[in-house]
Amino acid sequence: MKRLIDFTAALAALVLLSPLIAVLALLIRTKLGSPVFFRQQRPGLHGKPFTLVKFRTMRDASDTNGKALPDEERLTPFGSWLRRSSLDELPEFWNVLRGEMSLVGPRPLMMQYLPRYTPEQMRRHEVRPGLTGWAQVNGRNAVDWDEKFRLDVWYVNNRSLLLDLKILWLTARSVLRSEGISFEGSATMPEFMGSEPPDKASGRRPL
Repeated sequence: MKRLIDFTAALAALVLLSPLIAVLALLIRTKLGSPVFFRQQRPGLHGKPFTLVKFRTMRDASDTNGKALPDEERLTPFGSWLRRSSLDELPEFWNVLRGEMSLVGPRPLMMQYLPRYTPEQMRRHEVRPGLTGWAQVNGRNAVDWDEKFRLDVWYVNNRSLLLDLKILWLTARSVLRSEGISFEGSATMPEFMGSEPPDKASGRRPL
């Protein structure tokens, strides 16, 4: 049932939103240059890689050594608007149509994060990644990684059609309010380097 809903909704979205997608593609080509789409390998169901497709939001800019500049220096006002409005995510309906993603599920992150997860955090890959998820409607990028993964695993344990509908409704409200776009002190979300293990003596995380 979930896959049928995903396929039908993604197909309808791509057809109905095709004029908007075309206009955004033209604006991105004009303001940021080519390529229009950002493609990157991300882990999907059970960690299997797939190519995520979304609209580009950053300009190409590097230092004298050829290293890309920090996100806050490459993210333009236009790119920030695309992120705030979540319009940069529209091409991901193609990933949903192909069965690589779902409308609702943990967001697909970076391939290099896979070996950094704890076994519990790795459970987020027991379901297809989503356009939106429980973590996105409970803070999005404003919560830290440990909390984000805790919310992802909670979704895996409690997923249902009713919960998915609730998440889609909360997502629409969150997008309209432009909530949780970035982590405090960062233009985007800082890289996940792994969770610190609890202190063996006290059972608490080290300060």
